[in-house]
Amino acid sequence: MRAIGSRKKKLIVALHFQFSNQAGWECATCRKAGLEIKRKCGWILRASETPVRVVWARNGVASTECPKSFITAQSMAWLEEYLVRRKLGQRGIDGLGAREVEAFVILEHELANEAKNA
Repeated sequence: MRAIGSRKKKLIVALHFQFSNQAGWECATCRKAGLEIKRKCGWILRASETPVRVVWARNGVASTECPKSFITAQSMAWLEEYLVRRKLGQRGIDGLGAREVEAFVILEHELANEAKNA
């Protein structure tokens, strides 16, 4: 993962996680298989005591914690709003706050990199 702030990292992980195979990351299935500690589930306190290692990665983006527990609701909201606005062709920043604009610029940059590397 690139050296960037935590909020940005969570947003970037959210974007890439949305485009990855999420079938193996269902919480109930993971717990049933006993993987919550190995995958460093952020909702399990004991998991934070395990050694730091990458548990999920896609296209140069990685997380040392389960992406389902790492990604914030705010990151998902920005991602969903960005994708809807993009689908509807709404590219302007009128009425958006500074954090939303920053999030949308980050997402635009990541999607451009995704297209370039495809």
